[in-house]
Amino acid sequence: MDRLRLPNSRLYSTSDFSDYISVVSANMVLSMERWVGKVAVVTGASVGIGAAIARMLVENGVIVVGLARRSDEIEKLAKTLSDKKGKLYAVKADVSKEEDVKNAFKWASEKVGPVHILVNNAGIHDRTSLIDGDTEKWRNTLNVNVVALCIATREAIKIMRENNIDGHIIHINSVVGHKVPNLPNLDVYSASKYAVTSLTETLRLEINALKLKIKITSISPGLVNTSFIDEETRKTEYIKDLLATRSLNPEEIADGAQYVLSTPPGVQVHELTIKPLHEQF
Repeated sequence: MDRLRLPNSRLYSTSDFSDYISVVSANMVLSMERWVGKVAVVTGASVGIGAAIARMLVENGVIVVGLARRSDEIEKLAKTLSDKKGKLYAVKADVSKEEDVKNAFKWASEKVGPVHILVNNAGIHDRTSLIDGDTEKWRNTLNVNVVALCIATREAIKIMRENNIDGHIIHINSVVGHKVPNLPNLDVYSASKYAVTSLTETLRLEINALKLKIKITSISPGLVNTSFIDEETRKTEYIKDLLATRSLNPEEIADGAQYVLSTPPGVQVHELTIKPLHEQF
């Protein structure tokens, strides 16, 4: 009879192995219950992926503080969620400004409670080029996609440590943070997302060193059909073909966020890449 050795060093028959897998699967219970009534901060929550994640969290009973420059859009979304288990609050904040970010976390702590979840979703691409690019546009992209993400993460973890919270940080990354596609005027955008990939691992190592019970996850979507795709990019043959066949929608990325948040305390999904079927990146 075929036999194999599992991590507990015992030898099992192949028929026993199926029983072992059944036990493991049964213990891997996906549940959002532990987040009910807890506080999440979502940056860039006014539209697209951020709005979809805010909606998902509220539907699962989470108290969400949504940050955006267009806070009126978050307020509109909040009205549509008034009958859900959780609640959505709108806070006007420009994440490129450190004081706005710090004040938003201060508001959350004082008004609704300490932060348990942070979703770093805010991102921009102030399009230019590398060969003859605009320095200020480079700075804008890097400031929001990298520096603001670090500031929000720092503020969230400070609160989690002070309150002994087993929290979760989610960085909304991109497939272009793992591979550079041939798209026009990509300039520093892909580099900013490669930085997020690196920052995810660096943060994990810092968390490990301090023995904190805080998870960190990078979620890397492929092509998502939102207003983030500018008209020039939409005109490229590759993007036109993908949009005509299959692209992701924001709700599918929110489903990914729900999955990583639903895993048991001892399970960390470090990287979740979500692509539309047949994507060539």
